[in-house]
Amino acid sequence: MNSSSDTSTDRIEKQILLKAPRSRVWRALSNAEEFGNWFGVDFTGKRFVAGQSVQGRITYPGYEHVVMDVVIERIEPEHHLSWRWHPHAVDMSVDYSPEPMTLVVFELTDLDSGTLLKVVESGFDQIPVARRQEAFRMNSGGWEQQLLNIEKHVDKG
Repeated sequence: MNSSSDTSTDRIEKQILLKAPRSRVWRALSNAEEFGNWFGVDFTGKRFVAGQSVQGRITYPGYEHVVMDVVIERIEPEHHLSWRWHPHAVDMSVDYSPEPMTLVVFELTDLDSGTLLKVVESGFDQIPVARRQEAFRMNSGGWEQQLLNIEKHVDKG
């Protein structure tokens, strides 16, 4: 079960049913180094701590020059992880810091057949109009791929 609803211009919503216990999925999300393994970012030696920012170099081919920078918003063990970031901030000649950030929320729910992972990224309507549509499009496709990545990751144990 992998579904999405992208009818809004402000938010991307994706979900996937993972055939793994909630504790396993939570570890894949909340342990920064493990998160980086499936997400494609080098968070070696880093931790996700509410209220703190964390940076890591993207390891995805073609984007190795990009540093992912997130500000951890909230952590509720085995249920909720959220952060803020600048969506699709891949042009190194642009200073994205004055722009508003989008909010990314991961939520876990137990189901009989596994763990439902829901990802919602919101706040695109606040992104400068010149790059709003491209950021939305790239992140929408990106979240679809990332849900497949975490599915493969947690299936391995």
